[in-house]
Amino acid sequence: MSLSQANVAVVGATGAVGEQMLAVLEEHEFPIGELRLLASERSVGKKIRFRGKEHAVKLLDENAFEGIDIVLSSAGGSVSEKFCPIAAQAGAVCVDNTSAFRMDPDVPLVVPEVNPDDIALYKSTGIIANPNCSTIQMVLVLDALNRVNPIKRVVVSTYQSVSGAGRTAMEELANQSVAIFNGKPVEKKKFPHQIAFNCLPHIDVFLANAYTREEMKMVNETRKIMGIPDFRLTATAVRVPVFSGHSESINIEFESAITPDEAREVLGAYKGITVLDEPEHNVYPVNGDASDKDDVFVGRIRADESVEHGLNLWCVSDNLRKGAATNAVQIAQILRERYL
Repeated sequence: MSLSQANVAVVGATGAVGEQMLAVLEEHEFPIGELRLLASERSVGKKIRFRGKEHAVKLLDENAFEGIDIVLSSAGGSVSEKFCPIAAQAGAVCVDNTSAFRMDPDVPLVVPEVNPDDIALYKSTGIIANPNCSTIQMVLVLDALNRVNPIKRVVVSTYQSVSGAGRTAMEELANQSVAIFNGKPVEKKKFPHQIAFNCLPHIDVFLANAYTREEMKMVNETRKIMGIPDFRLTATAVRVPVFSGHSESINIEFESAITPDEAREVLGAYKGITVLDEPEHNVYPVNGDASDKDDVFVGRIRADESVEHGLNLWCVSDNLRKGAATNAVQIAQILRERYL
């Protein structure tokens, strides 16, 4: 029998994703008994409003999880590595938004529309991993289409907003933009190059194969979520001077023929996807369409004339919502309803 209410802790409650987790919990009317907001010492005592009440932020420490059923964690990989096992030992299930456990073979990596049954695998560790934001929006599209026509190969290029790098990155874009408009020197802290009015083909560190870690996350996480170890996908991840919302250009080669109209029908029927595709009327997804929304928006669906069975498409998602907070809350909802 599911819990009528769950006691929920949000780790990293004062961060950008933590704030969105609280917003989504409220909007989805998640049944909460006790809400415990946890953060580092510098945020202790800060008041956050949730469902009309003020909640004081408490210290994240080894004793913070007693009586908690579900932990939503988004405070950085090193924090998760330390505290998620502690929370699990205390009897909670952790839904972790960092990369700390994503490729751990004992930890399920879940997008609820794609592989909800994998949630049951949490029992060995007490931890469920939330995928990378750019992976989540792409894998919805790929899963929808792969179910009706097996995919041979994918080439994806991302256009990722600075919010994916945190609040300091958003501040850097704002400060650099103001400096440029006022003819003042630009300061660089978060990024290796100026991000204002610039595009950086560099997200996370470069690896030995010359891809970045972000690009390889998309490859490896997609394979794990879809359960296809040899899924053929290559990625180029680019940071763009946009405050919020990630966009992706996705080229897909299929085993057999598929028309753009067929793809529109399949995608439009898939839970969590909204199709906006009337280019003759300038209708296609842009960041504003996805802002504060839970769906992934898809458009510019067209035949790839360079291969026999190929499509190109464009998809947009709010990276702090479906790319992080919403996906985590959806996992928590299934946990509460089916397993706790």
